Amino acid sequence: MKKQIVVIHGGDTFETYEEYLNFLRKYEIDIEEYKVDKKRWRSWIRKELGRNYEVIIPEMPNDYNAKYEEWKLWFEKLFQFLNEEIILVGHSLGCAFLAKYLSENKFPKKIKAVFMVAGVYDKDCYGYGLVSFALPSKLDLQTENIYLYHSEDDPVVPLSALNKYKQALPKAHTKVFNDRGHFAIETFPEIVEDIISLWT
Repeated sequence: MKKQIVVIHGGDTFETYEEYLNFLRKYEIDIEEYKVDKKRWRSWIRKELGRNYEVIIPEMPNDYNAKYEEWKLWFEKLFQFLNEEIILVGHSLGCAFLAKYLSENKFPKKIKAVFMVAGVYDKDCYGYGLVSFALPSKLDLQTENIYLYHSEDDPVVPLSALNKYKQALPKAHTKVFNDRGHFAIETFPEIVEDIISLWT
């Protein structure tokens, strides 16, 4: 049976619909991004890990104006397809989603590990809060194997978010980089090494 990995991407949250519309009005589109296929580590790990792994990367609903209840419903639709010893990976808002969901709900499968990349904890660098994704006071990710990754030059999520996750999850393994930004990168060898190390 293949080892499964579910990767939950990031998104944006807003207090009100008007705040969301203001975000859209001010947002500057980089037209070059729409002319090429995005190459990101989330899909790269699928190729890198090889045929012994099954990497599932769902598109979460309305990621520009994300709502926790919508993501929760969508996430739970995956459960029927998942095996025991699942690995969960979150990026940005995806980290907050996993932390909140796992702390408030019993996951139906045994979790091998949770990986959190550039996780937002309460507010991003622009001052936007988690709104419906707000974390509970106590976090329980239902596994002893927790990995936190952050970069000092992240323009989206401040390094203070990593420190808050470390305080809430004191047994987590932590890796801090200085040149990965918000991990909008094509390859991420360190996470692949850490995933493989779980079985060695």
